[in-house]
Amino acid sequence: MINEYINSHKQRFLDELFELLRIPSVSADPTYKNDVINTADAVASSLKKAGADKVEICATEGYPIVYAEKMIDASKPTILVYGHYDVQPADPLDLWHSKPFDPVVKNDKIYARGACDDKGQMFMHVKAFEAMIQTNTLPCNVKFMIEGEEEVGSTNLGIFVNKNVEKLKADIILISDTGIIANDIPSITVGLRGLSYVEVEVTGPNRDLHSGLYGGAVANPINILCQMIAQLKNDKNHITIPGFYDDVEILSGEERAEMAKAPFNLDAYKKALDLSDIHGEEGYSTNERTSIRPTLDVNGIWGGYTGEGAKTVIASKAYAKISMRLVPHQNSDKITALFADYFSKIAPPSVKVKVTPHHGGEPVVTPSNSIAYKAASMAMEATFGKKPVPVRSGGSIPIVAMFKSVLGLDSVLLGFGLDSDAIHSPNESYGLFNFYKGIETIPHFYQNFSELYKK
Repeated sequence: MINEYINSHKQRFLDELFELLRIPSVSADPTYKNDVINTADAVASSLKKAGADKVEICATEGYPIVYAEKMIDASKPTILVYGHYDVQPADPLDLWHSKPFDPVVKNDKIYARGACDDKGQMFMHVKAFEAMIQTNTLPCNVKFMIEGEEEVGSTNLGIFVNKNVEKLKADIILISDTGIIANDIPSITVGLRGLSYVEVEVTGPNRDLHSGLYGGAVANPINILCQMIAQLKNDKNHITIPGFYDDVEILSGEERAEMAKAPFNLDAYKKALDLSDIHGEEGYSTNERTSIRPTLDVNGIWGGYTGEGAKTVIASKAYAKISMRLVPHQNSDKITALFADYFSKIAPPSVKVKVTPHHGGEPVVTPSNSIAYKAASMAMEATFGKKPVPVRSGGSIPIVAMFKSVLGLDSVLLGFGLDSDAIHSPNESYGLFNFYKGIETIPHFYQNFSELYKK
């Protein structure tokens, strides 16, 4: 019955998703403030139409959180669905093959900013909920918490959660902001890396200088910043910050061998990224480098003149944004402090250094022997026709650890994206197969969890 409803409303579901994707809800850029707020209104409206009894747009110091619920029976379990409606900036615009906020379908994929991360995946839950309501098959209570600041660190979500512990009381948190190995190899994410994100500023002279008159006599902040960044790793791609690896979880040979069973084609990986060879920390495989090992990457670097033509200056300042992905037992505050201390120490006396911490979050491993994981595994097996593989992801969803510490709840990371979806990049996409498969799978999770919870 429910599959008939989904199949008969596929085009409408897609049309409604397109309406959401057309709103440029870029939380990082104040230019889009009204658009972000309008997206919250649109999400709230979609939840009301889907059948939620109570829908609230909850104000925060930043962007609002949309809360909704459908409580059918206090004796039944409650699932709390988390998602986010904000998106990454679309830059660089000239690399998009179509307009980022004018969604199109090509080659059975939806192309738009937010198509996969996270509007498309979040909206699957709204439509799955609607399908259960319309077919009278909702087996338990459900709450929704959809925020607008995930892409800028969920600054106000922790405050909201701490203030609303009773409102958010549930038995499990369900999140679709992750992916699967392939459309014919379903998987469930059971581990996420943490994050320490900083911005550095290196200052030399008190103003930009003529590179002929002053070159060779004063410190060039851009040159020095590049030299300092180069010192953060050695020739084995091992991070050189003292104490950085002190708390890193070391997996046994048996655990690494079990991880290696996950399907992975290195040649296909290189071809998809147009790489002549892979690169990373010596002694670890590609999958291990992106899951069980910490990293340090420069995400942006700038300074001086970057316009058309030539301008021969020595810049007064140079900047970089640097992120460190963390693994279990590492602490984001500790790593940020270690970075700041080391970066200041390796700076020559000819420059001044400033390190500004941005958002961070803790790594997490979710249990794969729980009722919730079993319910998710059974749901995927029912719709994909094969048992999903548990995998650790290289990405970070810092709020998962926060949910555990504040609400005491584990999360199930039931995502449907693919690595090829290019989230955070130009030409982000989300497969029609994945969008509809998610809507089809989610009700199975509800049913399975409700039945297993009773036992």
